[in-house]
Amino acid sequence: MTSYTYLLIDLACISIPFIASFYSKHAFYKEWKYFFPANLIVAVFFLIWDYFFTEAGIWGFNPTYLTGIYLTNLPIEEILFFICIPYACTFTYFAFTYLIPRHPFDKIQQYINYFLISILLIVGIFSFGRWYTSLTFILTALYLAYLAYTKVNLSYQYMAYIAILPFFFMSNGLLTGSYLESPIVWYNDMENLGFRLWTIPVEDSMYGLLLIFMNIHLYLYFKHKKSLH
Repeated sequence: MTSYTYLLIDLACISIPFIASFYSKHAFYKEWKYFFPANLIVAVFFLIWDYFFTEAGIWGFNPTYLTGIYLTNLPIEEILFFICIPYACTFTYFAFTYLIPRHPFDKIQQYINYFLISILLIVGIFSFGRWYTSLTFILTALYLAYLAYTKVNLSYQYMAYIAILPFFFMSNGLLTGSYLESPIVWYNDMENLGFRLWTIPVEDSMYGLLLIFMNIHLYLYFKHKKSLH
């Protein structure tokens, strides 16, 4: 069973959101035609990034916890990660738009944007050369700046992100070695700040935010585009 560990983590992350997607009053499965095109675009971007970072030894994968099926240098479990996690997070966003009728962070979301953009740019620039830190922080800052410039309200996105943090710590904690003899995903600490939340590199929190926000933004783009026709 050890070789199925990463796969089981993927399936655990998506299982409840997938089942809940068929709730009759607010059925997320009807949104698949918007979500999956968005997810495909974002997944390709992150998989290219993943490929080059794996090739460069910035991170890698412990074969003990993998099924042994690879696409180029990436295990199938890593590829599924970019479907399962965005699905769960986009479903969470979708559910909140029904459960909470008013934007929860409407009055402060722009200040959250400016704070994150400033901190991420400063740390990213001064960490240049530590590729995981600099690239993740700068790309996330630029993406948030783009969303702020185009006046995208990120209230529900931030709420969804906060809501999934406990699950982030559980799943990423397992991936980075919590409760296991060795990590499933290992990191070269010369390429990051070396600061960890439990066993999770702090960069993962912003990598995850970028992944989630890009998926939700494109999902909403395709949904809005369809409604105009």
